[in-house]
Amino acid sequence: MKKIALITGAGRPGGLGTHLAHCLASTGYTLALHAHKNISVARELAAGLGPQHTAHRADLSRDCDAQQLAQEIANSHGQLDVLINNAGTYQPVASAELTQEQWDVGISSTISAAYFATRACLPLLRQSRGRIILIGDSAAGKLTARQLSLSYHIGKTGLLLLMHTFARSEAAHGVTINMVSPGILDNSIDLDTAPKIPAGRFGSCDDIWRAIRPLLEPNTEYITGSHIIVSGGWNL
Repeated sequence: MKKIALITGAGRPGGLGTHLAHCLASTGYTLALHAHKNISVARELAAGLGPQHTAHRADLSRDCDAQQLAQEIANSHGQLDVLINNAGTYQPVASAELTQEQWDVGISSTISAAYFATRACLPLLRQSRGRIILIGDSAAGKLTARQLSLSYHIGKTGLLLLMHTFARSEAAHGVTINMVSPGILDNSIDLDTAPKIPAGRFGSCDDIWRAIRPLLEPNTEYITGSHIIVSGGWNL
């Protein structure tokens, strides 16, 4: 039986979204790949994985775009089983120096995009008793000062509240929602300034996939509202 997965933020070459696309395709999922600006990357990725996969452009900070995306998936695939909210734009700018545009991008690409995408896809996910995965940040649960990209981190912290809210309301519909939060990955921005990781290495996209995959299995339908930190001890 086919299963359909939507990955948001799949427009960055070598990014987590593109890596998860390969992982899901290799386990038999048909993919709907979302990108906001770099749709050519998502289209090339979908084409390379096979003709059954699709690419979709949307500004998920806009409810109308999110609703249109959900409708396109319904038209193209007829169902949706997994939503991975991976979109998010990190800008390494001092928190007191963000322009209004940079501030807005940090918020809109994280919490706004996840909220509207989740809400738009719920009718399809309820039909399939599907799974929602939020890609967070290992410091999302720590209310502490942030030197860089303040609005991005506010958005990632907001994902925790979103996750708890939808996990509770959607449990009766058989939809689970969990959050997987990377630490510093080997493809992250500003690796040259990263402090030492307790585990002795940066994380990898495979580390994130290994945390996500069990949450998609049929026998983990009772796991919802969980926050899984995959950081090698960083930010603990």
